[in-house]
Amino acid sequence: MEPLQPTTTMVPELFSELPSRFRKKAMPAGHAGSATASSMPGAGCFLEGPSFDRQGRLYVTDIPYGRIFRISPAAEWELVIEYDGEPNGLKIHSDGRIFVADRKQGLMVLDGTRGTIAAVVSHGPGGAQFKGLNDLFFASNGDLYFTDYGRTGLHDPTGCVYRYTASGRIDLLADNVPGPNGLVLNGKENVLYIGATRANAVWRMHLASDGYLPRTGTFIQLSGGLGPDGLAMDENDGLAVVHAGMGAVWIFDRRGEPLHRIQLADSDFVTNCAYGGADRKTLYIVDSERGRIFTARVPTPGRALYSHGEARER
Repeated sequence: MEPLQPTTTMVPELFSELPSRFRKKAMPAGHAGSATASSMPGAGCFLEGPSFDRQGRLYVTDIPYGRIFRISPAAEWELVIEYDGEPNGLKIHSDGRIFVADRKQGLMVLDGTRGTIAAVVSHGPGGAQFKGLNDLFFASNGDLYFTDYGRTGLHDPTGCVYRYTASGRIDLLADNVPGPNGLVLNGKENVLYIGATRANAVWRMHLASDGYLPRTGTFIQLSGGLGPDGLAMDENDGLAVVHAGMGAVWIFDRRGEPLHRIQLADSDFVTNCAYGGADRKTLYIVDSERGRIFTARVPTPGRALYSHGEARER
């Protein structure tokens, strides 16, 4: 297999890092996220789930320690909540509610003003137990897509992809993914891209409107590292793919051709990304290995998310 050859290679800049006062000294016992975090001694955190609110504040999660932080545009960190959970992916509803894919508790909703969190969905259709939720994404109609990763992989390709509709129905879209991780819809919202981490690939799911099961295939096959983690979409349907274990973010065009590679110099374990800034041309990248946030300027604006659309009533 020939290695991918991007058009340009970028080096990101450090935006901010978790202050020392928030870094933990010991791992909590019995957390599913602790196995990953404990392989990175000294970090005192394992950051994930970047997402911007309408005020330009960046939310990030800390999986093993059950924490959610809010970072101001001036890079000031604030602890929003610390609770008995393992928050991973995070996305914001157009009405301001903050939804969290929690590996321990299921699908949660956070009130960022009050600092309270509550369960929304704790099991799948028919009472099926979740394996361990990972990431999530809102469609423009309020439907919420989310992944259920757990400890699945090529040895156990039973990871699931769900859709939680705005009307409250849960649809199982796939139950055969080896490590379903980040996910994002294209501009027309008829294709769902899924990071299949343990297959080191990005899958493309064509969402059927005729009652048939979604057709799914491999869109991008990566090599090396661990595999794709977080995904983000730009206005041209270009796909940003965070390559965990490689310290890199790839940006592919709508056909899957590599355009850019953003490479961290001193960290291998990046996990997720989000477009931000006034023009949405700044890609914010989470370095989970060291508890840092990096930025890179990119040519194409990120797609405006549901969180920044017309406010809707609850």
